[in-house]
Amino acid sequence: MRRLPVYFLLDTSGSMRGEPIEALNNALSGMVNTLRTDAQALDSLWLSIITYDREVKEVTPLTELVNFQLPEIVCPQSGPTNTGAGLEFVIQKVKSDVIKSSPTQKGDWKPLLFVFTDGKPSDMPLYREKIKEIKNLNFGAVVGCAAGPKADDVILKELTENVVHLDSADSSTLKQFFKWVSETIEQGNKSQGTGESISLPPPPSEITVVI
Repeated sequence: MRRLPVYFLLDTSGSMRGEPIEALNNALSGMVNTLRTDAQALDSLWLSIITYDREVKEVTPLTELVNFQLPEIVCPQSGPTNTGAGLEFVIQKVKSDVIKSSPTQKGDWKPLLFVFTDGKPSDMPLYREKIKEIKNLNFGAVVGCAAGPKADDVILKELTENVVHLDSADSSTLKQFFKWVSETIEQGNKSQGTGESISLPPPPSEITVVI
């Protein structure tokens, strides 16, 4: 079975401490449970979770949904938002993880990338340098999520056309966002192989699509 690799690059800088990180953990757990009810996702979906603050951590390497265990995601008391370093790590992982087609086998489907932040990059030159590399990797879709008043939509729009804004990073908003993410992944699963680009499902009212 061909795999659909899905990468989550999650902001765990100091501003996420407290309710936001708790809400993020709960929302991710709900998303994984939702995906497990989809037979097609169970067959083909592989998930990876990478966090970034002052350091970049591979919380969960690319793992088949049926075997995926979600660990608790934590964040430091304070520290920068090294989004550029996070993108650099994702690029390395995609290059090593994703199986390309060859004369003897069909490779993986185009990977999906979800980037979540409640601020803006502290390492802006590296962030801008890595955008071009991300665009060259031929993702099926890259979705940026800016959560809360300090998140910068404009900077995320440099990375991808698909940017959504959440008014806050509280529990109910993040739950709605990750429910929408699970619908997006399921949509991606169904459209892979048709040659069509992934069209994002309509978001709930808590989510603003940034045009």
